[in-house]
Amino acid sequence: MARSLTYGDFGPLSKAAACLAFLAAPLPASALDILALGDSLTQGYGLPAPDGLVPQLQGWLQEHGHDVTIVNGGVSGDTTAGGLSRVAWSLTPEIDAMIVTLGGNDMMRGIDPATSRGNLDGILREAQARDLPVLLVGMSAPGNFGPDYKTQFDAIYPELADEYGTLLFADFFAGLRDEEDDPASLGKFMQADGIHPNAEGVKRIVATVGPSVEALIAKAESN
Repeated sequence: MARSLTYGDFGPLSKAAACLAFLAAPLPASALDILALGDSLTQGYGLPAPDGLVPQLQGWLQEHGHDVTIVNGGVSGDTTAGGLSRVAWSLTPEIDAMIVTLGGNDMMRGIDPATSRGNLDGILREAQARDLPVLLVGMSAPGNFGPDYKTQFDAIYPELADEYGTLLFADFFAGLRDEEDDPASLGKFMQADGIHPNAEGVKRIVATVGPSVEALIAKAESN
């Protein structure tokens, strides 16, 4: 089964307290526990719970014979700085591996790529210190902030993956971009905001990233 971090059920509790309460809740044992650290793309923003990334990925992995629990560490609106601030306590003792999907909000806000890189570096360092395998999921910046920004931002993920020896899935939206040559036609896979994938979009993303998660599972099993 998948864990989902939903803050609304905790009333006035802070996000941090809600996360801690959830992570402390007992779950049935599984062969592997994988933390999915991310933002609204991981959290499942705008979708019924079963249609979000983590539940769909969980189902895809089960269909492919993997006994894993995916921990939904997605926080809507989170930046790489937010991910860095909570990675240490999110990596509870039972976690065997981590998927990192952060940077989209940094990119949308025009945050200096050097800052985003430093935060992701800190996240990967934390995993390395615990000897945990990581799948780093990248983002491709649009041209809004100019070609220099795009070049610097897009380079973050392959360079860090090479530095830390992590698995890399270069572009979160690759499953949608590969489907159609015309970017405008991708709208059918997106919610009305044009930012978050709809259920069908998530399904296609999962089918594309799934084999990389299987590679992460293989690394965790041999770790």
